[in-house]
Parts: sequence; structure tokens; C-alpha cells
Amino acid sequence: MKLQTLKLIVVGTAFGLALGIGVYTFVYAKGYSYMSNNPMACANCHIMNEQYDGWQKSSHKAVATCNDCHTPPDFIGKYYTKASNGFWHSYYFTLGGFHEPIQIGERNRQVTEQACRYCHQTMTESITVSHNRALEEEVSCIRCHRSVGHQH
Repeated sequence: MKLQTLKLIVVGTAFGLALGIGVYTFVYAKGYSYMSNNPMACANCHIMNEQYDGWQKSSHKAVATCNDCHTPPDFIGKYYTKASNGFWHSYYFTLGGFHEPIQIGERNRQVTEQACRYCHQTMTESITVSHNRALEEEVSCIRCHRSVGHQH
């Protein structure tokens, strides 16, 4: 057998194994559900049960899903955020090192803050102007209203 052929077999086998493991993991972890808008997808992982249960009891359940508050409204931004969060959640869950209870990161905090301001635009415009002048700092909806979407 030629060396060239042997290399192709090794590379093909490695690729096939990686693809097979990836597909198995995707199916086992219900990866397809994360492409939906169904909040149950967020509860696939036990670490999100508290957040899901809190959302079930919140006033936002009737008007917003997880994606409405935690992903940008545009198609690319939404699926980029979902892919990035999914990768890092899987990475830290598999290898350890995630904070429990789970905490929102800075980029996701900004996405959520923008969602608040978008949905409550008429209210937040006047509040932001008066609060910024009084506090001399950026107003954060989720700093004061932390438990609105997840009832802590």
C-alpha cells in the first residue's frame, strides 16, 4: 500500500469519526431544538431549570420567549448568539469550570438590555434621560429589574 493511500485512509477515518461523534452528540444533546423558538430547549440542560421555572411564573411568559430577550432580533445575530452560547455552554459543561448558578456574560447582558429597551421603548426613553442625568451613569434595566423575566 502506498504511503499516499495510507494517509488518505487515516485522514478519512479521523474525519469520519469526528463527524460521527459530532452527529451523535448533536442528536443526543437535542441540538436541533436549539434552532427553534421553544423555551423548552433552554431547559434541555438541567442548569437552566431554575431560569425556565422562573420564566414560567413571570409576567413575560405571555409575551416573550427566551430568544426574545436573549438573542438579537436579526437572523444572523440570533443564530450567531445561539451558536456561540451553545458552544461555550457545552464546552464548560463538559470540561467543568462554569459558575453555578449560571451567570449572564457581558455580551449577553448587552443583548438583553437592548431587548428591554426595544420592547419598552416608549417608557424607557423618558426614564433613561431622567436617570442618566440624576445618576450620571448609564441606566441598566436589568440591574434594577433583574428578576422580571426569571423571578428569582
